[in-house]
Amino acid sequence: MQAVVVHGPQDYRLEEVDVPSPGPGELLMKVEAVGICASDLKCFHGAPKFWGDENRPAWAQTGITPGHEFVGTVVAGESAHGVAVGDRVVCEQIVPCEECRYCRRGQYWMCGPHDMFGFRNYNGAMAEYLLIPAKARVHPISKDLPAHHAAFAEPLSCALHAVERASISFDDVVVVAGCGPIGLGLVAGAKAKNPKLLVALDLDDAKLELGRRCGADIVINIGEQDAVAAVKELTGGYGADVYLEGTGHPSAVGQGLNLLRKLGTYVEYSVFGSDVSVDWSIISDDKELDVLGAHLGPHCWPAAIKMLEEGRLPVADICTHQLPMTEFQKGLDLVADTGGSSIKVSILPNGASA
Repeated sequence: MQAVVVHGPQDYRLEEVDVPSPGPGELLMKVEAVGICASDLKCFHGAPKFWGDENRPAWAQTGITPGHEFVGTVVAGESAHGVAVGDRVVCEQIVPCEECRYCRRGQYWMCGPHDMFGFRNYNGAMAEYLLIPAKARVHPISKDLPAHHAAFAEPLSCALHAVERASISFDDVVVVAGCGPIGLGLVAGAKAKNPKLLVALDLDDAKLELGRRCGADIVINIGEQDAVAAVKELTGGYGADVYLEGTGHPSAVGQGLNLLRKLGTYVEYSVFGSDVSVDWSIISDDKELDVLGAHLGPHCWPAAIKMLEEGRLPVADICTHQLPMTEFQKGLDLVADTGGSSIKVSILPNGASA
C-alpha cells in the first residue's frame, strides 16, 4: 500500500509499505479521510516540541506515518472495542498504556508513555490502511457523513474538552481567539454552554463569518480593531470572564491575559512552534487569573460525534480542501499558508468521495 513516511523534519515521503496484519484484539481499518492538523505542520517543520532541543528530548519518531485525525471502515480483525468488521469508526489520538499512574487514575489522556497515532509508536492514517491496536479508544460514527466531515470529530472533541475546562456559566462573557478548525469548535462548544456573550477573534473576515455561524454573537477582526480595547468596551471596562486560545500564535497569549478581567479564566489549547514570553505578573499580582491547559479530547468524543451527526456546525464550509495522498505536500503547504483560503485540509488516501 501507499503511505507517507517521516524521515525527519521537512522530509516526508510517499512510499510503498506492507499492509499491516491485525493480531489479537487488533483491527485493520481502510482509511477514508485524514485531516492535517497544525501540530502535523509544526512537526513537519521541526518544532522543538516534537524534535527536541537543548531543553527537551525528541518526542516524534522517524519511520512513522503521520496523521491522527481520521475516519475509516473496519475491514479485518477480531471484533473488539465494541465494533465489528464493516463498521465505520474514528479513534482517539492517544493509545494509553493503561498501566501508568495517570491511566490507573482514569486520566488516560495524560498517559505517561503518551503513545499517539502519527507521532510516537503507532503509525497514523496518511496511508491506505491503518492498524488499530488493542488499547486504542474507538468510537463508531455514522456512514451518512462525508468522510472528511467525520474525521473532524478529532479537532472538535479537542475543542470541546477545552470548553469543559473553562467551566463557562450563563453570565460569562467568553472570548475565543482564532477561527480555524480548533477555534470554530471552541465557538460551537462555548455556544452550547449559553454564555451571556460570545466573541470570536481572527484576522480573516471569511473565517469570522464562520465563527458567527458557529455561534459567536460578536466577531472582531484584530487586524482592524484593538481586541483588548473592544472587549473592555463591551464589558464596562472590566474585561472578559473567559478566554479560550486556539490560534497557536504567541501574540494571542498576551492578548488574552490583557483582555481578561480580574479573577478571569484563561484556557490554552494550542500547540506552539516556539517558546512564548509574557508578563506573568498579570497572572498573579495584577489579576489573580486561573490559567488552565487543555490536551486532547477526553470524554468529549461522543458529544463531538453527535454534533457532527446532527449538523450543528457548518462543516461543509470548514472542511475546505480534500486532496489525494499523492498531494500530501500540497496539503501541508495549504495549512502553512496563513493568508490562504484553507481552514481544514484533508487527505483521502483511497480516493474516497468527498
